[in-house]
Amino acid sequence: MFMWKQWKKPKTKVRNLISLGVPQAKAFEWGNSRKKYCRIAHSPILHKTLDNSYWRSQGLKSLYNRYEFLRHT
Repeated sequence: MFMWKQWKKPKTKVRNLISLGVPQAKAFEWGNSRKKYCRIAHSPILHKTLDNSYWRSQGLKSLYNRYEFLRHT
């Protein structure tokens, strides 16, 4: 949700969705949506583009993996 909020303008949202591999028509449809941030954050389009592999490539670590490591140690 915070990434969607950070993009702010519809033009930026569309451009970033296209750069993440979303087809242009779908990117335009979701980028210009009037739905609230939380509703869009749970949409299938963001779940496919901003999945765990995206966040891992950005350098974020999984809290679940850390929990599992500490639990079994």
